[in-house]
Amino acid sequence: MRRLIVFNHVTLDGYFLDANGGMSWAKTDNTDAEWNAFVAENASGGGVLVFGRVTYQLMAGFWPTPFAIENMPDVAEGMNRMAKVVFSKTLDKASWSNARLVKTDMATEIRRMKQESGEGMAILGSGSIVSQLTQERLIDEYQMVVNPLVLGKGRTMFEGIREKLPLKLTKLRTFGNGSVLLCYEPA
Repeated sequence: MRRLIVFNHVTLDGYFLDANGGMSWAKTDNTDAEWNAFVAENASGGGVLVFGRVTYQLMAGFWPTPFAIENMPDVAEGMNRMAKVVFSKTLDKASWSNARLVKTDMATEIRRMKQESGEGMAILGSGSIVSQLTQERLIDEYQMVVNPLVLGKGRTMFEGIREKLPLKLTKLRTFGNGSVLLCYEPA
């Protein structure tokens, strides 16, 4: 049975997008060798990336570019190689390598995918998907990198949650760049 995780950057005040819908603030100091190794290791894994339309279009517009491939070769190789599922009712096609477009009910499709054998699934960005699948209790783990930054306003990835979801901390890791990885599972 596959597990579904969320991996997102958040600010100290809890935002994953700034007031303009951007995430450029999440670019961390590349001089931290431990952080760079962590990022490359995450990207070299397998499994399935899960996106909504907005995040998919941002990622598909960046990772296959010569700039990404030249400046972050390990991450770009992993992002371009991995299987991708895009949930969108408005996209006509998903043309990034190994991408599949799903227009049907997201929760039903995720339940089906979780029953399959194979490597896990990871949601990157895609706040509306995180919120919807959290409400359906379909997320097995939340991996959040807390960046040492306060934005003051923006969007959380949990907008629209109607009920409390108690979580238990399963892992904590600090990096020299000031970022902290926090891993939680539903309690």
